[in-house]
Amino acid sequence: MIVVQGVTGARIAVLGLGLSGLASARALQAGGAEPLCWDDNQTARDVAVAEGFTCTDLAKHGAFDGVSALIVSPGIPHLYPAPNPVVVAALAAGVPVDNDISLFFRSFATSEWDNHAVMPRVVAVTGSNGKSTTSALIHHILEQVGRPVQLAGNIGRGVLDIDPAPDGGVVVLELSSYQTELARALTPDVAVFTNLSPDHLDRHGGMGGYFAAKRRLFAEGGPDRAIIGVDEVEGAYLAGQLAEGATDDRVIRVSVAQKLTGPGWQVFARKGFLSEYRKGRQVASIDLRAIKGLPGAHNHQNACAAYAVARTLGLAPRVIEAGLHSYPGLPHRSQIIAEAGGVTYVNDSKATNVDSAAKALSAFGRIRWICGGLEKAGGLDGLQGATGNVAKAYVIGREAASFAMQLNVGADVCTTMAVAVERAMADAEPGDTVLLAPAAASFDQYDNFERRGEDFAAQVKTRLG
Repeated sequence: MIVVQGVTGARIAVLGLGLSGLASARALQAGGAEPLCWDDNQTARDVAVAEGFTCTDLAKHGAFDGVSALIVSPGIPHLYPAPNPVVVAALAAGVPVDNDISLFFRSFATSEWDNHAVMPRVVAVTGSNGKSTTSALIHHILEQVGRPVQLAGNIGRGVLDIDPAPDGGVVVLELSSYQTELARALTPDVAVFTNLSPDHLDRHGGMGGYFAAKRRLFAEGGPDRAIIGVDEVEGAYLAGQLAEGATDDRVIRVSVAQKLTGPGWQVFARKGFLSEYRKGRQVASIDLRAIKGLPGAHNHQNACAAYAVARTLGLAPRVIEAGLHSYPGLPHRSQIIAEAGGVTYVNDSKATNVDSAAKALSAFGRIRWICGGLEKAGGLDGLQGATGNVAKAYVIGREAASFAMQLNVGADVCTTMAVAVERAMADAEPGDTVLLAPAAASFDQYDNFERRGEDFAAQVKTRLG
């Protein structure tokens, strides 16, 4: 556990008692604070009370008397589309609103670090797509070379649940826009921006607000090194804002759409080959094409970002290359779950938006595409031009018929995963890929994208026997 510092004797409210909320309450209590907890869900409150925490309705008049801060869980809106009533009450009372990510950055470094020979480092990864794979890949590479490393944030453990930093340890944090938009302290040593595409627009009031939430990771604390995907205008703009000039190697630019040139530090992938350039000269190259855990250009972008982080942390190119080859991939992200009869079955349930689905569609040949679910803001226009490899779509979800009508490929309205898998498998020929890449959220039929991916895998394996 990371014990929260500087809170002894303070009364601090905690809103939302899921994993991050409970971890915040524990870490605050360990730091000498008195947590006042609340969740609209009675079961969640019962769990907190069973641990000995005080639950009080924070929306009631006077609830914030004597309270020093409000810690809000990531899923609870504080601004758009409308702030939670408890957040409104805190702001009206002049109480600062913060989150667990901020508590982590305020408390991670301790006096024990005076005894470390090598200072611990924090690597924070954000972006629309690829941040989970990039974070896991960095963690894997460091683990393979024996570096003490922990994976946390939006993946792995909660940020306050991890262990105190050992000598030379690295913490890799995956951070969503929900986490970066509110944190009052954001001070990673290395920060990564993978890419930007429309997502969570209702939460952020549009693309400008969404980008602003991501940008805070770089603007608030000023990381020692920033690794920026520059294939979208927002990334190019961010890199330009952070760099003092063309030779400033505190900014490493990453691309899978262009060869990057110039006197600075660049890592890019073209035609399946990763290249590192410094001061206008190539210093390393890696063939990514045979790495099964990283298929497609979108995963090559993830590989470039992870490579750049590893280089920043002092690893040699060939050491990093070995780590890339041994990377097994993440569940629900271009995950090969079966190969039978010449047909490959791939679970990319994490492709919850149009951009990530388009990238998954570009990674494979002839595709039997299982898609659909709870459509996100912005529609499906971003899929235009991305379906050239699709032989047929098999559409799931409660609104499967309307979803199918927006596609420019032949589509079967299946509604359920069982029907979609059955029809796709019946139609598949040797050389085909049956790909789950929904381009939609899962909440119309599943609790989360993981459950959706697990259902797909179960349906496939049941039918293969």
